[in-house]
Amino acid sequence: MEGSALVNSRQRLIIAVDGPSGSGKSSVCRAVASQLGAAYLDTGAMYRAATWYALSQGIDLADERAVAVAVGELPLTISTDPEHQTITVGQSDVTAAIRETRISERVSEIATNRAARALLIAAQRRIIDDSGFIVAEGRDITTVVAPDAQVRVLLTASAEARLRRRGLQLGGTETAEALHRQVIARDARDSTASNFTEAADGVAVLDSSDLTFQETIDALIQRVEQASAEPLSIPSAGASRGESR
Repeated sequence: MEGSALVNSRQRLIIAVDGPSGSGKSSVCRAVASQLGAAYLDTGAMYRAATWYALSQGIDLADERAVAVAVGELPLTISTDPEHQTITVGQSDVTAAIRETRISERVSEIATNRAARALLIAAQRRIIDDSGFIVAEGRDITTVVAPDAQVRVLLTASAEARLRRRGLQLGGTETAEALHRQVIARDARDSTASNFTEAADGVAVLDSSDLTFQETIDALIQRVEQASAEPLSIPSAGASRGESR
């Protein structure tokens, strides 16, 4: 698996956002990247793609060594265009498949595999470093992947708000028990590998529990503007976005 990004910006600005499941990271960060003309990296999608790939190969996710080998061979291409996000593994478009419940309920087994995690973190760092102007979101971006980012934010929300949002995201098709497994239980498992519930030193907290979607976007953009030493240079459509392998 290799990491590179087709992003070219006159200004280097890394926006790192962490947070628990259902906090709105993906939708908010994608919207912010689109509005600023930045690239966008959903690191969670990389873990999901790795999960999909390992399962498609018939690998026992409890076999840590076999999983790490599979992740090292993962033929992943992930778009960094916030308006046209596509994820492919080999010749398979898995953009929708990696959001299925069966993946959501197994992805922690990849996220807590130290060797697999190290490989994915290395790929994420390459994408971010090559991009220059990017919004990257996940669970350990502010602390491990890009601790030197100019903007570091922990986006959080109450458990009630997160469960409600995830239910709406899935079209109201999931039971309360299934939502609990995908949000609360998954966070508990993933927290053994990274701390994404408490802000590290220098990381700002943005609680979206009582904010609308647009208010959350505006609050994050305000933090970006405060951190930027000069007025943001907004590139033309497509100029700073592409694909990473």
